[in-house]
Amino acid sequence: MTARKNLILTPAPATAPEVGVLLAVLHEARADTLKLVAKISDLDAMPERGHSAGTLLYHIAAIELDWLYCEVLQTDFPTQDSEWFPHPVRDKEGHLSAVTNEPLERHLARLSWVRGLLDGVFVSMNLEDFRRVRVLENYDVTPEWVLMHLALHEAHHEGQLALLESLSQPSNA
Repeated sequence: MTARKNLILTPAPATAPEVGVLLAVLHEARADTLKLVAKISDLDAMPERGHSAGTLLYHIAAIELDWLYCEVLQTDFPTQDSEWFPHPVRDKEGHLSAVTNEPLERHLARLSWVRGLLDGVFVSMNLEDFRRVRVLENYDVTPEWVLMHLALHEAHHEGQLALLESLSQPSNA
């Protein structure tokens, strides 16, 4: 008999319940990412088209940090960012920079570090600030939209990771 699933969203602790709901969605996406990555034996394996799992993990963390600091906080990156992100996110042609030869533990620590920064900002954010429009050069954005976008961004890359996971399994032929 299969264990019964608990499909209930429990908002993350936050000053504003609406923030807690979107943080919970983001945390659920991360849990799914981590389950997939744990099944991939070679983070550097490149499919015929696409990116390695290591590259995708680096990208997920980098984009989360970018949205947090550029759009939500509108301030400089923390001083440790160069330690965690020694490679540019994209190469000269605009493709994701290949990130190789990093152990899973390093990727997980990077993801955790960025998520800790993000959670630290959002858990104490009041609803007014959560919905306050940030006016940037090319668009307007709210922190509320940023959390929604980051959840969708991670879910998109989960699909790519799921493909890589399936390719890493021995065929039944």
